[in-house]
Amino acid sequence: MPEIAKFYGIIIKLFFGDHPPPHFHTMYGEYNAVFNIETLEMIEGDFPSRATKMVLE
Repeated sequence: MPEIAKFYGIIIKLFFGDHPPPHFHTMYGEYNAVFNIETLEMIEGDFPSRATKMVLE
């Protein structure tokens, strides 16, 4: 999965042609989460609130 961004230890990855809905994967230390691209809702996983705010920004 190609990395599209890396900041403050947060990695955002996007895989073209992955299952619906359109989403991106995030990693931060031991935490992993999947966010819907259209709504920016966390649809899977667990992420610290501070890191979530940075991802959504």
